[in-house]
Amino acid sequence: MTRAVDPSALSELLDRPGVRVALSVLDVPGAETRLVGGCVRDALLGTQSADIDLATTLLPQAVMAAARKVPDLKVVPTGIEHGTITLVTEEGPIEVTTLREDVETDGRRAVVRFGGDFARDAERRDFTVNALSLGTDGRLHDTVGGLADLEARRVRFIGDPATRIREDALRILRFFRFHARFGAGPPDFAALAACVAARDALDNLSRERVRAEFLKLLAAAGGPPMIAILGATGLLQRITGGVAELGRLERAEAAALPPVMRLGALSVGSRHDADRLRGRLRLSKQEHGLLTDYADALADLHGRAVIDAGAARALTAEHGLQLLTAALSILDGEPRPAVTHDARRALQELRREGGAPSFPLAGADLVAAGMPPGPAIGRGLAAARKLWLERGCPAGPASRADLVARALAGARDP
Repeated sequence: MTRAVDPSALSELLDRPGVRVALSVLDVPGAETRLVGGCVRDALLGTQSADIDLATTLLPQAVMAAARKVPDLKVVPTGIEHGTITLVTEEGPIEVTTLREDVETDGRRAVVRFGGDFARDAERRDFTVNALSLGTDGRLHDTVGGLADLEARRVRFIGDPATRIREDALRILRFFRFHARFGAGPPDFAALAACVAARDALDNLSRERVRAEFLKLLAAAGGPPMIAILGATGLLQRITGGVAELGRLERAEAAALPPVMRLGALSVGSRHDADRLRGRLRLSKQEHGLLTDYADALADLHGRAVIDAGAARALTAEHGLQLLTAALSILDGEPRPAVTHDARRALQELRREGGAPSFPLAGADLVAAGMPPGPAIGRGLAAARKLWLERGCPAGPASRADLVARALAGARDP
């Protein structure tokens, strides 16, 4: 990352319409409210964060009472037991959380009490770059050295790394993700050592939380180098439970594939791998289905030494243009299969045409050709489709006549 830290950009954050509304609502005598966390960090880097978080000395009920005085402001007690209220502005939601202090933690959840000290609230956060806060007067508050770390592109835990991880073991993965996004050079040694030492704690986390954080890491621009470190330290095995194809992951990133496809590139070589990841990461039905389809495409591709134009069209008809293109991007440069120039040109033509070739026959066509309804229709269509794929998915009247003839002959096969 080469962007310079720009404190002057903080004024733009304060001038955002939703922020102005929220801060004005919470401008209560004797209370203080600040912008905190990622929105401040991102503003310093010249980017606009979609998530706006405020920390306040007001108690949750006082926040709700003040906000309800504004007719156009929707108030949602999203996490009131933890001190969090969401104010829905025209610009979007803004989370307001009462300052807190940890009373007890077990690595998965924390017992907190409300407080009034911004410095102590900062100390309970994870990384120094996430503990900056911005007052309504435009003053940047930094009690843990976050600004210097942001300028140095360094991601450090606040205080003792082992203590921060004991409070929430998900911070192991968050460290890798934040270094991938904001860091430069080798990761902080003390932080990395603490993450490796606490690797057993990953087993106690919910698979849903691990899935969400790991997919964010895969989506980060600097993800592959950090995934490589996860693999070298044994942490990756705790997450995916399988081997890692780092070269394929790098090609998936270069092709700007979505996070689930990057997961497939990294960890899927067969349907068995897709099933394993479904259990280990609690993948959704859609995500598991995508990885299963990817595994099927891999098996089909590896079964071919060379892909010519006809094979490219047939593979697209079988697996879909988007999935086939993704799979070929992941395999690009590997010895098998070899993709000919004509095949690449055929795929470009299909993209211009808007998708995969469509099989030109339906059951009604066979009935019109004299085939009685029944199971024979299915056998005939299957035989005709097989011929169509073998020929590279041709179109036109002559090809269609051949397919009907093949269907009629195939329907007679037992």
